[in-house]
Amino acid sequence: MPGPAFLHGETVALHTIEAEDVPFLHETVNDPAVRDGLSIGRPLSEQAEREWVESVGERDSDEVHLLICVDGDPVGTVGLNGVAATNGHAELGYYLAEDAWGNGYATDAARTLVDHAFGELRLHRVYAKAFEDNEGSQRVLAKVGFEREGTLRDHWYRRGSHEDVHVYGLLADEWDGR
Repeated sequence: MPGPAFLHGETVALHTIEAEDVPFLHETVNDPAVRDGLSIGRPLSEQAEREWVESVGERDSDEVHLLICVDGDPVGTVGLNGVAATNGHAELGYYLAEDAWGNGYATDAARTLVDHAFGELRLHRVYAKAFEDNEGSQRVLAKVGFEREGTLRDHWYRRGSHEDVHVYGLLADEWDGR
């Protein structure tokens, strides 16, 4: 059972990530369809996932990682990585289990966390990256209000070749709470 709800979107609730969530996270992140859109090139063991869960709950961590839930059931994660308080920026990341794709959950979760980033964390900029062929993730970012800022050419190696990665950004004064 997920931890307590920390934030509520229109269709999703964003819960704290707890030790009980490790089996779901382990299975989801290792699903080839899900992993294909992530920058994870190697399988992750359940122990590695457990250690990550333990690290995200540490009090001194500036990062924010939450479990995306629909009707109390986990469907994915959303997070702010590399939070740089001095410079006021962080990288948005998210993934959903394949059977949750296409329902607007990633958009709602991203929108909810971005609102928290600008409103509560007082960040100035949130950015994200998406593989060139990950049209679903690019649609999520566009719906939330991100602008494509550029391309990291041949930035990531997967499927036997180097691939471009697009960088998206959103500034606090551009945020309209879509």
